Amino acid sequence: MLAALKNSMKIPDLRKRILYTTTMLAIFRAGSFIPVPGVNASALAQALGVDQGNIFGFLNLFTGGALARFTVFAQGVSPYITASIVINLLTIVIPSLEELSKEGPEGRKKIAQYTRWATVVLALIQAFGTTMMARNWGVTSNPTFFGLTLIMLTLTAGTMLTVWLGEKISEKGIGNGISLLIFVNIVAAMPAGFINAIKAVGEGGLNIFSLIAYLLISVAVIAAVVMITQGERRVPVQYAKRVVGRKVYGGQSTHIPLKVNQAGVIPVIFASSVLTFPLTLAQFIPGVNVVNRWIGYGTFGYNFLYVILVIFFTYFYTAVTFNPIEVADNMKKNGGYIPGLRPGKPTADYLDKVLSRITLPGAFFLAGIAVLPFVVAAVTRIPSNILYFGGTGLLIIVGVALDTMQQIEAHLLMRHYEGFLK
Repeated sequence: MLAALKNSMKIPDLRKRILYTTTMLAIFRAGSFIPVPGVNASALAQALGVDQGNIFGFLNLFTGGALARFTVFAQGVSPYITASIVINLLTIVIPSLEELSKEGPEGRKKIAQYTRWATVVLALIQAFGTTMMARNWGVTSNPTFFGLTLIMLTLTAGTMLTVWLGEKISEKGIGNGISLLIFVNIVAAMPAGFINAIKAVGEGGLNIFSLIAYLLISVAVIAAVVMITQGERRVPVQYAKRVVGRKVYGGQSTHIPLKVNQAGVIPVIFASSVLTFPLTLAQFIPGVNVVNRWIGYGTFGYNFLYVILVIFFTYFYTAVTFNPIEVADNMKKNGGYIPGLRPGKPTADYLDKVLSRITLPGAFFLAGIAVLPFVVAAVTRIPSNILYFGGTGLLIIVGVALDTMQQIEAHLLMRHYEGFLK
């Protein structure tokens, strides 16, 4: 691994991308410690109960502690993810958006612009709810119109700056920018959790065997995530020989790798964002307990909806990223075919059938990982305020790390260097 890391620094373009990504992530983490003016952060964190295993504790994990400190990045990228989901769903429903998505780079730029505007709206709504809640709880030092407006605009600007950092990382850096920001936030919150667990063991507040069981379960989950993420079904493809002038092209055998988890960590991120947005807004409205009673964080309704949404977004995102008809048409144009199948529609139907079958176990695995924290909490009996087991967090960490390593691997192999993955 050290040799591969050294090789990555030898390539100017790759070195520039890695350093750019590291710099942007450092700026992002620095922004996670800049407080919002006019708010008593410690009093607000105590009122929210971020260390009590509720929905705000879950959001605090995804913001790397920025919510507990109530910094400019307290809202994280949640509004952007929700906006992306809404725009993607509208693209299927509205014909004009669907046509726009098929217009190539220009169309995608236009859709990205719509997503940013939707993010502004959702960020303002969430910032308004947070600000009103802070005012009602008496943790604002200047509860005037201008003081509250400043808090709202600061939170919204922080969200948009976070989105900009993520987009710049995707454009000029390495890896998926938004996923890397969430990855860094989760990793940043882990050392404090382990320190609290070690202190709790020393003080007698935590059983050492519970901590060992926690670590063993974590290792098993990481191994399972790697296995499922790397698992694939290889569909054989044969290319016919073509004679162009005096040269013969084609005639080789290859395969199409259909991954068991084609959608990666996106379904879990999407599902958690869809669930946390209404739950967060419900906390801001006094007297509204219906939402918390039926789908409150940790309830049966919450877990049931979580599983359904993860499975839905797994199939939805797989359908968005892999188009069997387009793949079959490209194979046909290049003289490729799957042995035993006619090119064109029969090939597309076969690919769709295979992908639907192998996606099902991947979707159930993601859903199981999503609700695993509540099972682990019951087995290990470790309070969430001491050490929170994030099945979702582990999935994101492993998935994003593998995706980033594969991108670096591609750059290294393209220049005949040995990469990280053997």
